[in-house]
Amino acid sequence: MRRLERLALALGALLLAALPAAAQDAGTFFRGKTIHVEVGYSAGGGFDQYARLLARHYGRHIPGEPAFAVENMPGAASLKSVQYLDHGAVADGTVITTFDPGLITRSLTVPDKLGGVRFTDYAWIGSISEDVRVCYVWAATGIDSFEKLRARNKETILGLAGVGTTSDVNAHMLVELFGVRLKMVQGYAGSAEKRIAIESGELESDCGSWTSVPEDWLRDRKVNMVLRFSENLVPGLDASVPYAALLLKDAAQKDVYRLLMDPSRLGRPFIAPKAVPADRLAILRAGFDATMKDPAFLAEAAKQKLLVSPIGGPRAEAAVRELGSASPATIAEAKRISGE
Repeated sequence: MRRLERLALALGALLLAALPAAAQDAGTFFRGKTIHVEVGYSAGGGFDQYARLLARHYGRHIPGEPAFAVENMPGAASLKSVQYLDHGAVADGTVITTFDPGLITRSLTVPDKLGGVRFTDYAWIGSISEDVRVCYVWAATGIDSFEKLRARNKETILGLAGVGTTSDVNAHMLVELFGVRLKMVQGYAGSAEKRIAIESGELESDCGSWTSVPEDWLRDRKVNMVLRFSENLVPGLDASVPYAALLLKDAAQKDVYRLLMDPSRLGRPFIAPKAVPADRLAILRAGFDATMKDPAFLAEAAKQKLLVSPIGGPRAEAAVRELGSASPATIAEAKRISGE
């Protein structure tokens, strides 16, 4: 009997040795490790806020409870942080990136400008929340409705963090689809810098994430919400603010609108290199999903007034593939409207 036991143990050891290294260590790999979260924008903005919130809770839901380090890597409307996954980052599961989902549309409309980046070529971990997009104007301008913004006989000054950002796309949609006169000023590192410029009078307006609008601006009515690009209403957002899609009558324009705006449903995405071993990716995804249900995580998100409407990795991947099925005509028109 003992001989049989010894033989069974020896056979088990041989089988274990034959397994790939990644399969052997998937459950213990992350112990003692640090997972680096690369943020495609500067500190203080919405993407940075979400990344730091996730980093404070994610480790508890990964075997081995790894540490987390958030690192800002702004550049090219967050493209730099995505490209890092292909050029420089290790593909072992210890590097993930969050980026502006407006790049997903650009990967279809101007793939050459993105160096051939395709978002189906990454391992999707998940998205914390839809990005509820709103356009607002500084109240001192006297513009308190979309009708007044569209009727204004001079350009309204709006700031941008770079070509291809969701804010950039929103601004071009205002001009091309809705007839708003805008003076677009490029070069801001992120939403934090744009907020400073608005308060100083350098800028008059912005299109951005609802969660990035300062609480005191809303409380003290320093800004007026004039348009929303997201269908879903959230607490605090007045239902009387018009939903942009309902202002469009032409079917072709509606198709373009969906292509330009659907990426915002993946508003706060996290991806990893495609070469991350499948079992480690499964652990990262399971940990992400568990974090989204963690009472401590949800309580802190609520305290910071950050929306949580998560999408898991497989669903996010499917959504990206669906966007890629848009017709050539729709893609061409989206390219024209986005100014590229």
